[in-house]
Amino acid sequence: MRPPVAAPGRPAARAGNPFLSQDPSLKARRLARALISDMVVYHPGKRKDGLRNGNLKELFDDEIKKSWEEYTEQVGKDVAESTTFFREALNEILADGQQVF
Repeated sequence: MRPPVAAPGRPAARAGNPFLSQDPSLKARRLARALISDMVVYHPGKRKDGLRNGNLKELFDDEIKKSWEEYTEQVGKDVAESTTFFREALNEILADGQQVF
């Protein structure tokens, strides 16, 4: 497949890259998912135990607090508190789709 050809005097059209988006909502959602995904990557056994025993909140309390602080610092308090991205990521990723948080 060939890249798009630009008309004389005009730049070639490029597909938008969602990772370069300036949309604050997309950035916030992506950051929340990345922070929660890191918990799963770094603590797979702990997550497995928490899912099995129903105590994810307690087991990941410190990690969740640290990630929330990082999230709030990066997206701003208003965005963090007015959206559900962080909670959704916790439930979808850490809690494996269960509504735990």
